[in-house]
Amino acid sequence: MHMVRSGSIDGYERAVLQLGGNPQPIMQRAGISSAQLRQPDALLSYEKMADLLDLTAITCQQTAFALFLAARQNPLVVIGELAVSSGQQPTLQESMRFTNKHMRIHATGVHLELLTQGQYTECQLQFDFSNAYGLTQLIQLSVAQLFNAVSAMETGGSRSVSIHLRQAPPLPETPVPEVFKRRLVFNSHFDGIKVPQAWMSREPKVDSALMREHFQARMQLLENAYPNDLQAQVRYIIGNLLASSECTVGRVSAALGLHQRVLQKRLQQQGVSFRQLLQVTRKDIAQQLLQHGHMSVTDLALNLGYSEVAVFSRHFKQWTGCSPRQWRQRVSVVRDS
Repeated sequence: MHMVRSGSIDGYERAVLQLGGNPQPIMQRAGISSAQLRQPDALLSYEKMADLLDLTAITCQQTAFALFLAARQNPLVVIGELAVSSGQQPTLQESMRFTNKHMRIHATGVHLELLTQGQYTECQLQFDFSNAYGLTQLIQLSVAQLFNAVSAMETGGSRSVSIHLRQAPPLPETPVPEVFKRRLVFNSHFDGIKVPQAWMSREPKVDSALMREHFQARMQLLENAYPNDLQAQVRYIIGNLLASSECTVGRVSAALGLHQRVLQKRLQQQGVSFRQLLQVTRKDIAQQLLQHGHMSVTDLALNLGYSEVAVFSRHFKQWTGCSPRQWRQRVSVVRDS
């Protein structure tokens, strides 16, 4: 099963209501609940989300539903920490490469490939799975979100970016958001966006207003979910940063709006260190994924921020007394008995 952050469909229920539909029966049919959408970093089945989007397009009779949804989304909510980290890379090309390398922070089963064609670079999205509808709406949404993310970097103005879809164009009477309309190329040879090659060496300039909105929303989320619980807030942010190579006390303190030394002092007053919280979070996530998922030990180590599988295995044995494979076998026997 492939997974994706629920932030990918941020605003879904509101969008369906705006179109005069009822999102609840559609979500029930797709096997997704409203509770799963309340936290943008919660994980959803990618396949179920794809089905949800296609069922919604059919129910609401809107073949461009995913474009309608994408036009109302904040890229930083949609992609979360991956967008924040990729926007801090030295060039747009490095930003794209960073995104592809650490895509698992956001989703599994999707890849970004860069191909230079003359004066343009094609940023192609590819999926490892499909559904009965050919992922029509999921591809629309993902490509539009990629367009939004690049446009938010203000590299050179979104008018120079074109949106490419292999699918046929919608019927003439189908409403398409103005932000995308003049940039859409249907029946293309790829799904993705085309960016001027000259942009790839430029420094990304993330929209400061979007960044402030993202941090404010995240702080509100943390306060609502873990009121007055600093350790829980720190562990939540650690969990979202682990899959990147940037899960440091500096990044976590910045995400909380605190100076690094202030965070360390507050944790010290509570009798715990950042390193201890890091290891506890790694242990909990490792056990959860080993018990309920099919991820390889190598991929699990990478998702936990380890550069070497041997180091992860050594730490896991210190935590549990056995190797990751042995632990998975034991819980599997208990579960099946």
